[in-house]
Amino acid sequence: MSITIAIIIATVIVSVIAFPRNVKAIESMRKPELFDKLKFNPYLVWHKKEWYRMFSAGLLHANWTHLAFNMITMFFFGRNVEQYFEALFGKFGVLLFILFYVLALGISSVYDLYKNKNNHYYNAIGASGGVSAILFAAILFDPSMSLYLMFIPIPIPALLFGPAYLLYSHYMGKKQMDNIGHDAHFWGAVFGFIFPVILKPFLILLFIKEVTNIL
Repeated sequence: MSITIAIIIATVIVSVIAFPRNVKAIESMRKPELFDKLKFNPYLVWHKKEWYRMFSAGLLHANWTHLAFNMITMFFFGRNVEQYFEALFGKFGVLLFILFYVLALGISSVYDLYKNKNNHYYNAIGASGGVSAILFAAILFDPSMSLYLMFIPIPIPALLFGPAYLLYSHYMGKKQMDNIGHDAHFWGAVFGFIFPVILKPFLILLFIKEVTNIL
């Protein structure tokens, strides 16, 4: 079994068990108290030193749609990124891929941690920061690929999707018009692109060469 599939299975199991009461799920499996124990709350992280919440929140989702969207994206891009890690780092590839995903969950929350460290009421959940990192690592490794957005059956070149995603996430993060963690999306994506380059700097040269050939 690939690590990607293992992450998906673990995330689905914990998410379903910890779903809020207003979400339909198998009643015998419910442990809604997990939701409060695992969610990302910057105040508790900063003042109570509950650092694990920056990572455990990636195992929680608000509902089936939220869970499905993240896990479908993880399924389609995670295994490819995992294979690139294995090819680049050999026997250490699997461990580095796990580290990459876990760090992405935590680092994508750092901005919100600092911004909301004194806000008792701010909470966040979801694997979006880690999934954004996976997506942008995939773009780094294969900038010539195209992506499809849900309900839009038109391929979008990765070189257009990437900048548009970052601009949109930054804009929406500033506006704070909804309950979506756009800042986590932004920083997760940035980390996903940078982390492999830190480990293997030549990747940025390959990326630039590939982009030049595409353009």
